[in-house]
Amino acid sequence: MPIRFENVAIAVRDLEATIAFFTDLGLEEIGRDTVSGEWTDTAVGLDGNHAKIAMLQTPGGDGRLELFEYIHPDAIETEPTRPNEIGMHRVAFSVDDLDEALAIAARHGCEPLRGVARYGDVYKLTYVRGPSGIIVMLAQDLRRS
Repeated sequence: MPIRFENVAIAVRDLEATIAFFTDLGLEEIGRDTVSGEWTDTAVGLDGNHAKIAMLQTPGGDGRLELFEYIHPDAIETEPTRPNEIGMHRVAFSVDDLDEALAIAARHGCEPLRGVARYGDVYKLTYVRGPSGIIVMLAQDLRRS
């Protein structure tokens, strides 16, 4: 059976701030909607499901990120995940210039969890705590520099 990756979806507390963060990093917004009704109740498994959504993609469209902010039911605040917790871990992006990406993240109040690391002569990378506590890995391929 052929299979194709579609997207990763993340619930956020502030859709506009999260869109701004990811578009400043270089993702493109490709659509927005507000969804509700029986079909969303069935698909998501929540009665009265009502959310604002935005779809972002990497340049070229090979990766998509769906962001959604709940209108109903109320969003449930949780502690941000830690890198070693079971479940959704992080979303990762390759960047041409890690220092530039970190400067953009900093303008959104987002800093590395610990610092910048090197994976041999292959990658310079870091985990950043993004909007709504999302862990975002940013990696620069040193072989392309």
